Amino acid sequence: MTDQNPTSQGANASEARTSDPAAAGQAAATAPTFDVLPLSAELRETLAEIGYVNPTPVQVAVWEPATRGRDAVVQARTGTGKTAAFGLPIVDHIVKRSAANVQVLALCPTRELALQVTAEIERLGKRKGVRIVPVYGGAPMPRQIDAIAAGAQVIVGTPGRVLDHLRRGTLDPKNIRLLVLDECDEMLSMGFERELSAILERLPENRQTLLFSATLPPDIERMAKSKLKNPEFVTLSGDHIGALSIDHFVYMVAGDKLGALIRVIEVENPESAVVFCNTRDETERVANALQRQGFDADWLNGDLPQSDREKVMSATREGRLRFLVATDVAARGIDISLLTHVINYDFPQDAEAYVHRTGRTGRAGRTGTAISLIAPQDIGGLYLVRLTYKIRPIERQIPTEGELKTRAEADLVNMLAEAFAPKGTHPDDLSLARRILSHDASERILAGLLRDHLGARPTVKDEAAAARRAGPAPKRVEATPAPAKAEAKPAREPREERPRREEREAREEKPRREEREERAAGEARARREDREERPRREEREERASGEEREPRESGRRTRGRREARPEMPRPSRARGGEEVAPTPVSAADPLPPPKARAAAPVRHADFTSWQPPEEEGDDEPILGDAALSGPREVTREVGPDDTDPGRPQEGSSGDYAEVFVSVGRRDGVRAADLQSLLLDQIGLDKADVKRIRVRERNAFVSVRRTELTRAVAGLSGATLAGRTVMAEPARERGGAGGEIDADTAGVVEP
Repeated sequence: MTDQNPTSQGANASEARTSDPAAAGQAAATAPTFDVLPLSAELRETLAEIGYVNPTPVQVAVWEPATRGRDAVVQARTGTGKTAAFGLPIVDHIVKRSAANVQVLALCPTRELALQVTAEIERLGKRKGVRIVPVYGGAPMPRQIDAIAAGAQVIVGTPGRVLDHLRRGTLDPKNIRLLVLDECDEMLSMGFERELSAILERLPENRQTLLFSATLPPDIERMAKSKLKNPEFVTLSGDHIGALSIDHFVYMVAGDKLGALIRVIEVENPESAVVFCNTRDETERVANALQRQGFDADWLNGDLPQSDREKVMSATREGRLRFLVATDVAARGIDISLLTHVINYDFPQDAEAYVHRTGRTGRAGRTGTAISLIAPQDIGGLYLVRLTYKIRPIERQIPTEGELKTRAEADLVNMLAEAFAPKGTHPDDLSLARRILSHDASERILAGLLRDHLGARPTVKDEAAAARRAGPAPKRVEATPAPAKAEAKPAREPREERPRREEREAREEKPRREEREERAAGEARARREDREERPRREEREERASGEEREPRESGRRTRGRREARPEMPRPSRARGGEEVAPTPVSAADPLPPPKARAAAPVRHADFTSWQPPEEEGDDEPILGDAALSGPREVTREVGPDDTDPGRPQEGSSGDYAEVFVSVGRRDGVRAADLQSLLLDQIGLDKADVKRIRVRERNAFVSVRRTELTRAVAGLSGATLAGRTVMAEPARERGGAGGEIDADTAGVVEP
């Protein structure tokens, strides 16, 4: 209402603003400038410095009665520059700089509005040397007394604290020449009529009074007739005019109102909003619920200490607080320039309050949205708003699970767009992306890529939602235009060009179709080779699952024999520490197709904002503080002939023994899952578990021998990742303290 920003100055010829830049420029060119007002040179310099170019209609209309000493009743909607309307005459005409006493008293309904008015008048009068002091409850009284005694010329305060100063004698009213009642209708509705009457009785009778109100209810008219002298009525537009220019929606709620609010905010995704409640306790409850959901929210009501109220309001005005949950009392006259939504968690008790609440948004020609949750007891109040102000909100249904799923998908898209769109893209990658999008199975290809990229991080949806809730609504990311855009076709193609274009596209499509057919044939060949290779691959994997098979050489296992071949590469370590057995290279054993060798999903090198961490490997100790902080012990499986002294031998030496577990990484089991099962459900101590190794098809747990029976019994029959676990002690070679036969896991023949 009060803080008039430069953007609101340019279109004052009409209260209705336009989003058309050309029309806005034309309106600014035809609107009157401050030359129409007889302002001093100092004030003109100040206005130019602030950025005010054109006075608003209320500023032009109020100047004449204010400077002539006439009483006036001004009706104008919030956000039209009413503070500057009485601030300009105060600093340039009414206050005598030579007199060091209180000459102007401005009353406001709330502390926040008093501070707001003080800041605006100080800004306007900084070259005039006008001394302004805010007086309100909750601030130290001695400091205010000292400021008034030091020569304050303008007092801006709330009725209760001003009346306290008058009764104490710390405020001398005899030199007051002007009384300003800002948001008078709000002061009367908040119960300040008795304080106002007591203040008016103590002021000089020959004073001038300016009464500003967004509405003119009967109480205001009665006060104007009884307290003002032949007032001049300046009627522009009330708050209901502004309310008609924004969008109104209602949601019918019969059950969980707080849950309905969360769903509405999830789907509406407001950039900034004030959530109104009717009681102080409700503001805290709603704000705490929003904070628990991850939203950036805080509450404001009369019980909050003044210092905390100022911090909350400062964060709201500066855009650092997304959701302000407040009562009507706390939010009276608050000017938040970029507020996009007003949400009535509790429907207001009268139609005028609804108009005042919704007047917080849609300021200075911007769009705004008002949302109300309507309980059965609010139906009457809703119809009263319709009848009184002709506001007809659109009824909507509480968002469904499908709409919430759509919101979650939009969060992921926004996260991907913010991660990749600003970065440079290689032309080859763009070309490949376009070819994928032209493929018949493009959706399945993209779905597979997304699953490989996002599947390893199941919490990514929660992270994307948390990022949206904690900050403002994400802006649309504009894609960087490609250089080929210069060859773009005209928006409307001539009709005679269409047959030629279709013929040209048909010729171009032929090689693409042949390429797709050739690629399909290649994929079929790869599948056939994969089927031929599958028995060999399954045979290699069976060793990790504990199945028996016949050794190819007496006294030597198959894996040891393959590792002894000179032409074989050394085993490689896959992501997470898993050892991948090398594939034999021979004419009889062709290499598997590329897709069979891809063990881990490919990840974008620059996508670091939410990249999943490396999973626990086969040999990574994850239990105990020393294990977590100490160096990693790298081990690998060895055959009986592998005698490299540099490699530590794997086994259960000392007081620990191995337990074979029948589930592994392919079942979705992680080392952390087994750790939680052993410690939280079975009840083992951290010191009882030495190491957890998760492989592709199974896992091994090294536990203290005294807890071996308990660990096997607890693991057997448990459920992990939807699979029933089977566990047994892994049989050792060479007796206790010897090596574990990890390939056969307890089924090796003695």
